[in-house]
Amino acid sequence: MSIRIFYDEVEYRLKKTRIIKNLIIEVIRNESKIPDGLNFIFTRDKDLMEINKEFLKSDYLTDVIAFDYNAKNKIRGEIYINVDAVKRNSVKYKVNLEDEIIRVMIHGVLHLTGYDDKTSEEKKRMRKLENQWLKKFNSQ
Repeated sequence: MSIRIFYDEVEYRLKKTRIIKNLIIEVIRNESKIPDGLNFIFTRDKDLMEINKEFLKSDYLTDVIAFDYNAKNKIRGEIYINVDAVKRNSVKYKVNLEDEIIRVMIHGVLHLTGYDDKTSEEKKRMRKLENQWLKKFNSQ
């Protein structure tokens, strides 16, 4: 399983990458899926907005976009993380930036494993899982 991390014109750099990668693999396996290749791309408002417009035909900022290249039970994809939006959210929700980055990474992976967040019930379910995995990360 390869998890690769790319930084597209952002200063932010992940810490504890080995622990984070192992956590991501565990999130996937916990959903009875097979981790098979993920790219995390850390980018900015401007670039994520362009991706959102071009590929999703949406004209709004978001903190994460996940592209699903799954093959049956094998989880493959690209997860774009908007560091600018995550920083704003960490201030807004008064949480540590690293925790918010990891939450968003988990959120993107949950999307690839089949979760959605269109309804309030789906959002609650995803948030509960994000909190569970973030707690596990912080206990390591």
